Amino acid sequence: MNELDAHLLIVDDDERIRDLLKKFLMRSGFLVTAARDAEHARRILSGLDFDLIVLDVMMPGEDGISLTRSLRETKATPILLLTARGETENRISGLEAGADDYLAKPFEPKELLLRINAILRRVPDTSAQDAAPKVLHLGAIRYDIERGEMWQGEDLVRLTATESQLMKIFSSQPGEAVSRAKLVEDLGRDRGQAQERAVDVQITRLRRKIEPNPKQPRYLQTVRGAGYMLAPD
Repeated sequence: MNELDAHLLIVDDDERIRDLLKKFLMRSGFLVTAARDAEHARRILSGLDFDLIVLDVMMPGEDGISLTRSLRETKATPILLLTARGETENRISGLEAGADDYLAKPFEPKELLLRINAILRRVPDTSAQDAAPKVLHLGAIRYDIERGEMWQGEDLVRLTATESQLMKIFSSQPGEAVSRAKLVEDLGRDRGQAQERAVDVQITRLRRKIEPNPKQPRYLQTVRGAGYMLAPD
């Protein structure tokens, strides 16, 4: 996807922040729609699809984490949460609810732009994929590498943008461990322990979609001291 064609939805109850973000992101080439709270966002989302949602966690009425969890039941649209600095629990809860990334307030607008572009940009195909099989079998799950689609029987398994990126990274090198630091880098995130912890949360969510028993992973394995590895049948 060309990032500049993307349509973003900003959800924030602070009118000043909402207007600033809208102006900045429109100047950066995005099409932008804004909502003042979760209820307003739901009305907009009932009639429009977006490429990415920028969502404030702390809002009156329904909060951003609850809205994320609810949207994940029907939509795979990437979600970037805005959290107050120091709210570690909120960040982890947000990722567990299905958000793709988070950014702590206050932040530099340029950093927001980098995060948005990192989420919208899919991991580039590697030449190693040319030699790899085009479909990986993980028990009852089939993963189509070229299309980036996961199927269980006739049913398409809904993946978030980050889960799709992780599957692309792992399927380009099945049977090889990928370190948490490398995953953070390939996802376009800042280095550091917090982002490695965030990757762990995303792996846990992905396992729930792949594994017969997520607590004893057979296909998306933890390799002690080396990271994570996809082990197809």
